[in-house]
Amino acid sequence: MRVSSILKVVAGGVMAVVAMTAPAGAFAQGDTVLKPAEVQKLLPASVYYKGQSATTQLRNSGGVKFADGAFVLTTLVDTSGYATDVAAKYQAYFITETPIKVGGQSLPAGIYGIGFIANNKFVVTDVGAHELFTVASGEDAGLKRPTPLQVVADPAGGFRLYAGRKYVVFSR
Repeated sequence: MRVSSILKVVAGGVMAVVAMTAPAGAFAQGDTVLKPAEVQKLLPASVYYKGQSATTQLRNSGGVKFADGAFVLTTLVDTSGYATDVAAKYQAYFITETPIKVGGQSLPAGIYGIGFIANNKFVVTDVGAHELFTVASGEDAGLKRPTPLQVVADPAGGFRLYAGRKYVVFSR
């Protein structure tokens, strides 16, 4: 075998290993899952929802930066000043700069309130607390280190938004 042929085989093997170890969707699309420290630089300390200002829990945040530069960002909020029925549905602030699908439902670019509610459901509301849609959520018993909120790549494509072990899948 010639040296150039050997180098081609080695390069092909290295590329195959890199492709297999990259997170699902990240290698092909160039999308990046953001950590709380990265999201903290982008989100404010408090946000508006249903006529009030709520303090954000930036240590409990996550997001995605898509290959084209568009963001999806989310952070838990302190809902202590809200009515019980509103606080039950409004657990996090959710911003998307691009249309996405959440649990199969279309969600246009915008700012929303989100929450995991009873009966394995995930609810999306507008900033006036009007319910837009509810989808089924999953529970990941195998999640090794559940946190109050995190975003990770979904093995089947897209991303998972977790609150503890509960999650919903979103994608473009």
